[in-house]
Amino acid sequence: MSQSSAHLDELAHAAQRDGFCLIKNLIPKSLLLSWREAFAPLLDAHIAREGHLKNRGPGRYYVTLPFKAPFAEPRIYEEETILGVVERLVGADMTMVQLATDTPLLGSEHQDVHRDAPPLFPETGRETPAFQLAVNFPLVDVTPENGPIEIARGTHMLSKAEGMRRLERGEVALEPITMELGDVMIRDVRGLHRGTPNRTREPRPMVVIGYSRRWLFRPEVSIRVPREGFAQLSERAKQMLRFNPIVDSLDGPEETEVYQAFAY
Repeated sequence: MSQSSAHLDELAHAAQRDGFCLIKNLIPKSLLLSWREAFAPLLDAHIAREGHLKNRGPGRYYVTLPFKAPFAEPRIYEEETILGVVERLVGADMTMVQLATDTPLLGSEHQDVHRDAPPLFPETGRETPAFQLAVNFPLVDVTPENGPIEIARGTHMLSKAEGMRRLERGEVALEPITMELGDVMIRDVRGLHRGTPNRTREPRPMVVIGYSRRWLFRPEVSIRVPREGFAQLSERAKQMLRFNPIVDSLDGPEETEVYQAFAY
C-alpha cells in the first residue's frame, strides 16, 4: 500500500514527536500467517536450547530469524511506506541490522521500564535526533490480554532519569499499544517502554526489523546473510545489508543468542 509523500511526512513527524508511529493494515495477512507457521518450531527450539537464560524475564523470549524464506521477504523489509518513514528519520543511506522476534508466553511478567539503547553522548545531557529504529509488526493480533508493549510518549528525547521522574509524577503515562495482524509500528528505540504479561495460552510473537544510521554499529545485533541469497537481492537491499556478515550457509548448529543485554 503506497502512501503519499505528505502522509509519510506526517508519520515521520508523529515518530519524532511521540517516539513512535502506527501504520494500520500495511502488510498482507497472508505473508504474516506464513511467518507465524514457520516461526513456531523456531520458538520451540530456542526454548529447548536456551530458555533457561530468561534474560528478558520469565516466559519471554528473543529469537533471531534466519534470513531465508519466508523471513527474507523484500515485500516487508523493502516496503515503500516503511522505508519512506525510516529514511525521513535516520537518512536515505540507512542500514538494516536486525531481524528478530520478542515473544511472551503465559507466565510472562511486566518488564522493568527501559530503553533499548543508551544515549549517544551522555556527557552532554542532551538527546540527539533518531539514530536507531525498531520496525515492529506482530504475527497475531495484539490485545490487552496477550502482552502489548507499553510506551511513554515523548520520552525518547529525555534522559532516562528525567523520563522516569515524569512517569513517577504522572506527567506522562505508559500506554498499551494494541495492534492487528498487518499493522506496523516504527519506534525510536530510546522511548521508555516495557513488555507486559501474556495472560493467554497462545504465544504473542512481535517481529522487529532494526534500521540504523549508516555509521552506527552495535555488535550484539546482526543478520547472517547467505552468500547465495545475497547475490539475488535488489541493489537497495544489498546496500542496506552491506555491513552484515555474509556466510556460506545458514545450516549448522544454532548458536546462543548474542543479544542478551537489552535494557538501558
